[in-house]
Amino acid sequence: MTYDFCIIGGGIVGLATAMRLLQVRPGASLLLLEKEDSLARHQTGHNSGVIHAGIYYAPGSLKADLCKRGAQATKDFCDEHGIAYDVCGKLLVASSTLELQRMDALLERSKLNGLDVKRVEAGELREREPNIVGLGGLFLSTTGIVDYRQVCQAMAKVIERSGGEVRLGVKVDAIREGGDSVHIRAGDQSWTARQLVACAGLQSDRLARLAGIETQHQIIPFRGEYYRLPASKSDIVKHLIYPIPDPELPFLGIHLTRMIDGSVTVGPNAVLGFAREGYPKFSMQLADVMEYARFPGFWKTIGANLRSGLAEMKNSLFKAGYLEQCRKYCPSLRLDDLQPIEAGIRAQAVMRDGTLVHDFLFLETARMLHVCNAPSPAATSAIPIGEMIADRLLQQA
Repeated sequence: MTYDFCIIGGGIVGLATAMRLLQVRPGASLLLLEKEDSLARHQTGHNSGVIHAGIYYAPGSLKADLCKRGAQATKDFCDEHGIAYDVCGKLLVASSTLELQRMDALLERSKLNGLDVKRVEAGELREREPNIVGLGGLFLSTTGIVDYRQVCQAMAKVIERSGGEVRLGVKVDAIREGGDSVHIRAGDQSWTARQLVACAGLQSDRLARLAGIETQHQIIPFRGEYYRLPASKSDIVKHLIYPIPDPELPFLGIHLTRMIDGSVTVGPNAVLGFAREGYPKFSMQLADVMEYARFPGFWKTIGANLRSGLAEMKNSLFKAGYLEQCRKYCPSLRLDDLQPIEAGIRAQAVMRDGTLVHDFLFLETARMLHVCNAPSPAATSAIPIGEMIADRLLQQA
């Protein structure tokens, strides 16, 4: 049998793409392959579960549009499929005069993006969040929380009801493109499809090279380490609490996040990972390290971000430094409040010149589309991202 479509990757972007393909091509045959024994095992299942509003993105940009549409699409999907979510809102807290200036710039940006945002003075901040201190903040009323693993499970059911197949525990080890089809192999199993989409996240560059595509980028794993607060502090905040981001840094900083299960997490930091899929602390996969150590863009990136990288590494090794970052806006936290939970790993695409890839990165051939970077917040934006990828693939046909 030759399938119309094959999707590699059972994270939320791959699943959303499969849903869209079956929506616009009803009756098409579709096969989705995931190497793990369950869906959403990597980036999708290790994020903070936030349904972002899109305050950080340049007005009129694709990321701003996708995030805004994706937030509503995610909530609509959850409503349709009975998935719990909570629109608890988010407060971005300024703890210095410099951050107040950055906050004003964010406020203007959010207005241009058409977001429901309110400037909060210090007094109102204390009223809203008695355990949080700051000079002021921005309140985003539409930010929410959800368990994206449940979203993925519901997406898989939609795919199967639409005639698609979802197969788990299938690690693809060969991809060969022919004139009118693509051949996929996993051990002693093989399939043929007219078109292929790879949404492989942490393995996206490897899948592209496996398919014979020359790449100019490398996936560098960055660990995001979290702590969970004890149950006695689950009511420490009513909203999500974020710092005002430093525009010079690629990550948002440590924040307090209410989770859909009622717990509260603190994090993440951003430290270089020594394994693409090694979640316990001090995980190392020598092959992963040697691969990026041979890549020239890695050393250029490390050189350009050495100071911040060393600070993040120090806070990773010494919990007191991590706590200091949290106490800038939540001074009641104590060292024994920080209870470790499993980290997340971000697939950061880096070009040969050391540039961090913050936009979409697609590699395409006549019958394949490899999603080598889907920018944050990909989980929030997954449904419109999947629509964009699927529509782009169909243009090839």
